[in-house]
Amino acid sequence: MDGKTISLNRQATHEYFILEKYEAGIVLEGSEVKSLRLGSVNLKDSFCVIQNGELIIKNMHIALYEKAGAFNTKDAKRDRKLLLHKSEIIKLHAKVTQKGLTLVPLRLYFNQSLIKIELGLCQGKHTFDKKRSIMEKDIKREKERELKNYR
Repeated sequence: MDGKTISLNRQATHEYFILEKYEAGIVLEGSEVKSLRLGSVNLKDSFCVIQNGELIIKNMHIALYEKAGAFNTKDAKRDRKLLLHKSEIIKLHAKVTQKGLTLVPLRLYFNQSLIKIELGLCQGKHTFDKKRSIMEKDIKREKERELKNYR
């Protein structure tokens, strides 16, 4: 899962515990691909659902490409289909129906010439978990500062 990152969902690591990661393809139109190459995408508040045996990403904002023709879609937050093997979708559906698990997009990136999305099977954090993770980051940052000053 390497390649040039287009967009990161930084909020996901703060809001959720990431249990597993998956790589999926995404169905896009030509103007959306051009807009992605410009970096005009936002993964914040987006999530994935399984409908009729298909994996769908909702609420992902891809800005409209200004040089696109009149026949392209005008909805920047339309639902987009994700491409995974049928067996993986069935396994994910079984896990998502468990209590408290959800599918969240973590990262959008180029894999050679293809656009891939990294999904995380996540469990929501409570406020005390969020506070603890912020405290751990602060302690780590302070340690690095002290080591930097020591050298």
